[in-house]
Parts: sequence; structure tokens; C-alpha cells
Amino acid sequence: MCRLAEVSLSGYHRHWKDDAEKEQDTELRAAIQALALADRHLGYRRIHKQLERLGWVANHKRVLRLMRVDNLLSLRRKPFVKTTRSQLDLCVYPNLAWGMKLSGINQLWVADITYIHLREEFIYVAIVMDAYSRRIIGWAVERTLQTILALQALRMALQNRGAPSGLVHHSDRGVQYACAEYVECLQSAAIEISRSRKGTPWDNAKAESFMKTLKAEAVDGRRFRDLEDDKEQLGAFMEEHYNTHRLHSALGYRSPLEFEQALAGKEFSKA
Repeated sequence: MCRLAEVSLSGYHRHWKDDAEKEQDTELRAAIQALALADRHLGYRRIHKQLERLGWVANHKRVLRLMRVDNLLSLRRKPFVKTTRSQLDLCVYPNLAWGMKLSGINQLWVADITYIHLREEFIYVAIVMDAYSRRIIGWAVERTLQTILALQALRMALQNRGAPSGLVHHSDRGVQYACAEYVECLQSAAIEISRSRKGTPWDNAKAESFMKTLKAEAVDGRRFRDLEDDKEQLGAFMEEHYNTHRLHSALGYRSPLEFEQALAGKEFSKA
């Protein structure tokens, strides 16, 4: 087979070994995350012993390395020290979305971030949705949870819709949405900032619901290999299926695109 494909035997074995190691690391990371999130007080040594009980074969150094990659290391609490900088780090914004009576598009945008477990790695998805029509107007898929992920989705939304007067942007309290660069982008477009209350994920229910749909319908049961393999298909799901064909009971069993087209038709007839 290698001779027919004009591939050296050593090159084939090296490629197979690299892929196998990536897949094993990804599966092990998933098991580690489940244990770490179930009890945030577990250190890497205890998680290593838990993994051994579950039948995993991995030394403690490998567990430590993977926990460091996913920022899952258990840190001891330090005495609270009040500093001037702590007062200026992040601003707290009220929940403006709570109780808003929407009557059209571009009144409230909601944003969220989730992770997706691929065969060889984890990737992250950020979206911006119009809360009235449920249409995904901005999205990004990257390997990083840094601010650039959320910013790419926001910039796509601004490119697609502009920034109409009175627009409110709502998100959870994630640091990606609270950082200076993201806040500056919203303020420069004169967009009002709204944040969920602490410990209340239902404050961002529409975005959370979409992420559940994305994982169930675009990811579940498929084993994408890596970012490049997945990015195109996730984009196609959002643009070509969810926005254009997926029916929503809240929209009168119409897709987001059909719903917005109907709104535009009504406004045209009134004019």
C-alpha cells in the first residue's frame, strides 16, 4: 500500500503514531475534565489515582501536563489582599436584557462561547445571535479561548448588520466579554452592554439553547479530526441549515431567515 501511494514505510508509521498519540491525549483530557469539574479541589495526583481506578494507563507527569493545558490545576486559596488595580480590572454591567420587550431585529444581540471535543483536540466556538429572529449573525471557531475568539464573532456581526441605534449586546460574565478590547469595540459602535447576573445561566437562555442545538445536531455522533476538518462544516451548519432551514416554534415554525424576510415584507407594505 505504501508503495502504491508512494509513501515511505517509516513516514507512514511516524504519521500513524503522531495521530494515535493526539487521539489518546484528547480522550484522556476528556476524562480528566470530567473528574476535575466534578470536584475542583482535586489535584493532579488524586486525579491520576482516580484515572488508574477507571482503567487509564498514564503517569502523573502526563496528567499534570494535560491539566496545565486546560487550566484545571487546583490552586490553594491565598489570603485576600486589597489592591488599587483590583478596583479597575473589570466593570460590572447590569442585565439590560431582563424584561426587554422585543419588537424587531437589531434590538438585542446575545453572545456565548462553548467548547467542542474533536478526535485530536478541543476547539472553541463563539456566536452572536439576534435575539428576536434567532439568526446567527456572527460566529468564530478557533483553538483558543482568548479574546480574539469572541471579537471575531462580534466583528462579523457588525459587518453583517452594522450597529443600529439603541442596540443592546448581552452576554455572560466571561472574561472574554469583560476585557477592555471587547468592551471598547462595543462602546465604539455605541452598543449598550448587558451582562447576566451571577450564577444565573438562564439569563442568556437563547444563546445557551443554540449551543445545545449545535452540539446535538452538528457535532454529536461525528468524529471530526481537527479544526480545519470541523470549521467549514460548523459554518455550513449555522449559515446553510440553522439560519435558513431549521424551524422554530417561537417563530411560528419558520426559519430565522424566513422570519426576517416576513418582517421585511410587513415593513415594506406599511411603507
